[in-house]
Amino acid sequence: MISKFILLFILTAFGFGLNTTYAADPVGNYPTKPIRIIVGFSPGGAADTVGRALAEGLSTRLGQPVVVENKAGANGNIAAEFVARAPADGYVLYFPSIGHAVNVSLYKNLPYDAVKDFTAIGGVFSAPNILVVPMNSPYKTVGELIAAGKANPGKLTFASSGSGTSVHLSAVLFEKMAKIDMVHIPYKGTGSAMPDVISGQVDMSFPNLPSGWPQVKAGNLRALGVTTAKRSGAAPSVPTIAESGLPGYDMATWYGLVAPANLPEPIRNRLNKELQIILADPKFKDKLIAQGADPMPGTPEQFSQFIKAETEKWRKLIAQSNITVD
Repeated sequence: MISKFILLFILTAFGFGLNTTYAADPVGNYPTKPIRIIVGFSPGGAADTVGRALAEGLSTRLGQPVVVENKAGANGNIAAEFVARAPADGYVLYFPSIGHAVNVSLYKNLPYDAVKDFTAIGGVFSAPNILVVPMNSPYKTVGELIAAGKANPGKLTFASSGSGTSVHLSAVLFEKMAKIDMVHIPYKGTGSAMPDVISGQVDMSFPNLPSGWPQVKAGNLRALGVTTAKRSGAAPSVPTIAESGLPGYDMATWYGLVAPANLPEPIRNRLNKELQIILADPKFKDKLIAQGADPMPGTPEQFSQFIKAETEKWRKLIAQSNITVD
């Protein structure tokens, strides 16, 4: 009788071993089951809205259900840790925001490495944030808001989708450049914060344009300015904060797609290929542009370098502003 060890040797030598098959074709029939995109914020915000649109596109392209799973809290850390510990097989993906690049500077003991524990797949979109106030707010311009802040230090309040998010950092940059002090009221997501801003319980917020602009168009909020250096094509009537009383102010947010570290390269490339097709699709592209967002096409390598550059950029502002969450 042939021993099982000899049989295993023969099978492996002729290319029938499991490891040999995987090494020769890591993609195989990928995907063969549903894929989850983990979003680190609550439903209703830009990450959730665009994440679901992306999931729909990927589902069509890949021929398998792609669903969004919300794991809100700690500026995306809960979601990021979950993905970092997931199998690197392409069935659990993460939809990181700018917070992914700043958390390393905010949290002293992150349970994961924002660069080493993930495989970059590609950028999805970038967009300005928008400074909004309630419709019954006495402030109708950025200049009036800054004047009120100077006259009443520590009285103005702003809502964010969590410490270290782009919504929070937009306000911190605003404070620093305007030389005023405001009170930060963090929420678990933009969707949770908007009702309190609309009702006037909070003085202002800097939500992503895809989240804030619909509320402005619906007459629920008043827009005072967009955070980028140039006006948004989706909201051309809204001036930039820079041209409205705070020269030099410039801030943009972004979202992308990553997977756990050591994702097989063919799977990574397959996902990036489908992502580029989705970003170029007129319907998806128009949906982004209508919300004030711009597609962020590119290779996995380009997105990886982008994340590293963003990490260093915000490290400096956080250090200068003494922002901590621990």
